[in-house]
Amino acid sequence: MRNWSLKKIVKEIVTTLLMLFVISMVINYVRKPDSSDTLVDIQLLDIHNKKISLRDLPKKDAPTIVHFWATWCPTCKLEAPNLDSLRDSCNVVTVAVNSGSNETIKSFIKERGLGYSVINDNSGDLAKRFGVEVYPTTFIYDSNGTLKFSEVGYSTEVGLKTRVAMVRDGLI
Repeated sequence: MRNWSLKKIVKEIVTTLLMLFVISMVINYVRKPDSSDTLVDIQLLDIHNKKISLRDLPKKDAPTIVHFWATWCPTCKLEAPNLDSLRDSCNVVTVAVNSGSNETIKSFIKERGLGYSVINDNSGDLAKRFGVEVYPTTFIYDSNGTLKFSEVGYSTEVGLKTRVAMVRDGLI
């Protein structure tokens, strides 16, 4: 039997976490949607019937997050507050796919105390236009509407904030 020192245990934990990180990045790359590199200039109605233009959002010099999710998706439910924490620092537009009526989505948003814009894509047409097949999927565009990052699956609050800061500073 091996002698397990604290150093060996820490080394094993760090190695395992690095392997999980690399595997998740490979999976993210493989599952990445085949989407346009430029934010499309379309006008949509949110769940409150307010017009939203994806290229003409309130924070002109800030990155834009376009996030596809669903009310029936357990991972999406866990991730929702992480996105909400970014709505003051960048443009956050979320798209609820195949999630029912505007009232159902409003109820979901209200129960969780979320404040970002939500577009109801009940038919899934907008998700198809962006090439999204898996939920959640997040796109981060720079202030010029150029796609800088996309991710499939859960994103932590720290991870999202870091990516937005990197996009804002021109690092990615």
